[in-house]
Amino acid sequence: CTLYLNQCFRRELESLKNPQGLGLSSHLDGLREENAKLKYRLNVLKRSLQEERSQCSKTMMNINQRLQEIFGEAIREACPDLENPPLAVTPNQQAKFGDYQCNSAMAMAQMMKSKGLKVNPRQIAENIQQNIPDNELIEKTEIAGPGFINVHLKRSFVSKLLTNLLLNGVQPPSLESKKKVVVDFSSPNIAKEMHVGHLRSTIIGDSMCRLFEFLGYDVLRLNHVGDWGTQFGMLIAHLQDKFPNYLTVSPPIGDLQAFYKESKKRFDEEEDFKKRAYQCVVKLQSKDPAFIKGWNLICDVSRNEFQKVYNCLDIQIIERGESFYQEKMTAVVKEFEAKGLVEMDEGRKIVFAPGQQIPLTVVKSDGGYTYDTSDLAALRHRLFDEKADIIIYVTDSGQGTHFQVVFAAAQMIGWYDPNVTRVEHAGFGVVLGEDKKKFKTRSGDTVRLMDLLDEGLKRSMEKLKEKDRDKVLSTEDLTKAQRSVAFGCIKYADLSHNRINDYVFSFDKMLDDRGNTAAYLLYAFTRIRSIARLANIDEAALRKAAETTEVLLEHDKEWKLGKCLLRFPEILQKILDDLLLHTLCDYLYELATTFTEFYDSCYCIEKDRQTGEVVKVNMWRMLLCDATAAIMAKGFDILGINPVSRM
Repeated sequence: CTLYLNQCFRRELESLKNPQGLGLSSHLDGLREENAKLKYRLNVLKRSLQEERSQCSKTMMNINQRLQEIFGEAIREACPDLENPPLAVTPNQQAKFGDYQCNSAMAMAQMMKSKGLKVNPRQIAENIQQNIPDNELIEKTEIAGPGFINVHLKRSFVSKLLTNLLLNGVQPPSLESKKKVVVDFSSPNIAKEMHVGHLRSTIIGDSMCRLFEFLGYDVLRLNHVGDWGTQFGMLIAHLQDKFPNYLTVSPPIGDLQAFYKESKKRFDEEEDFKKRAYQCVVKLQSKDPAFIKGWNLICDVSRNEFQKVYNCLDIQIIERGESFYQEKMTAVVKEFEAKGLVEMDEGRKIVFAPGQQIPLTVVKSDGGYTYDTSDLAALRHRLFDEKADIIIYVTDSGQGTHFQVVFAAAQMIGWYDPNVTRVEHAGFGVVLGEDKKKFKTRSGDTVRLMDLLDEGLKRSMEKLKEKDRDKVLSTEDLTKAQRSVAFGCIKYADLSHNRINDYVFSFDKMLDDRGNTAAYLLYAFTRIRSIARLANIDEAALRKAAETTEVLLEHDKEWKLGKCLLRFPEILQKILDDLLLHTLCDYLYELATTFTEFYDSCYCIEKDRQTGEVVKVNMWRMLLCDATAAIMAKGFDILGINPVSRM
């Protein structure tokens, strides 16, 4: 329906732009008459398109994007000779000036000035205002200051959008095309326990996947574990000595971290053991079945430990470690050699990428491959075999330079065009202790991730008991609340900070139920969900009300809440562009505080002061409560937070 109308619209527009092709009479009157008819037909098509947009679509409208379309058209009409004019539409910070603001006029005046044209930005704003096309969204516009165009939305249209949200649920904006996305995250090393450093990659990467999945992309979640390399030689040699019958009896390796330390100590101190470890590496690389079995046993012990963390944090991920790419590395090196891109450097084979000062080492002097080779092979596989349109690497910022060189080399050899395929490193800062130093245990060791999660469970239970929740909740509900608060707070504390910066890990701050924390939002969400329950209004009644009751937005706080709810698609679009998830946390906190303002000012339920019985239900306000809960629930889902109905 939309596609057909768009095609008709374009044909009519071309007709207007190309009057020679219309076969018009040479008489001026005939030309004017035909032009008037075309304009009439064009307006009919525009109105049809607007009606179809507002009535047929079940998806949530991105209001900012729609306003950009409207003002983009107005700017092109007002200044047809200006190439790539700036387009800036933002929510208005002060309600008295309207709901949104177009700030393009000032930047356009600067562009014109650079071309020798001096035009008052206010005059440009007036020209834009006069050329705003008929639309379904704007009630009125006003010009303020040097050339700001303040936009007031139609309350009736916003009300319809809220009804659409209530009837169809929180649906993502429509996608132009379903793209394939690969997200590389978590990536611990086999034979080493996950530590607090893996926390950020795991949480941030999972949330990015959830966002892409909600928006309708085809997402492949990859765990690029460190499961290959020389360290496996010493591990297998130690396995042979400690559990000589490992081929027939599964060895009881309980503490793999201790096992790793034992083998490393022997590797550093015993020359014979060191030689045997290197021999084991050769046997492993030649795929000797006995050594492959030992390698698999060690990997399985690690996987079981990793899975405990993933179960706590509700992480779904597919393991595809360095070993997966071993046989693909030879072909990658040959491809670079065939194109004359490999140089020799003291026995090493290196690749210099344009604009990069550091080379990639694709083959070591002993003939072995490196992380550089592995990452090139992985990127090639994701581009050509997985046919990814978007590839995101979620690792600490310290690896930024490495990935910059890898991406530059891949572009140099022609694997992808950055204007077509998005390949990006989403770096993040380190986790700090409350002393602002790298987060460590008291003994100076790296904090084990499972210890951290267990401590979170302990602290969240203490917080719930402090609020006497153990006296009102069943044992099952209390355990659910404990896990929800513990893991939700740990995730939110990470995601609510700009990922580029370091952040201070503090259980006290993250479990505080005041301010922008998961604890505050989870309690707020539970309260919002309880409003209908306390008024004995079930989901069926709310559904019926959504079908029959207009969402009134007459009170200032109703209007403010309604607009805030409908900004959700704008927020998701911004995160899609910059991959900064703290924007969603900030939005959810703003939504919760905006709801509190609404609830304090607008009675949803009116009770008898003597008996406490409900005497009146303002159903349109109950619908606003329901819409708020729906948006918050979807926001939590994207952040990987699991709220519970009772807390």
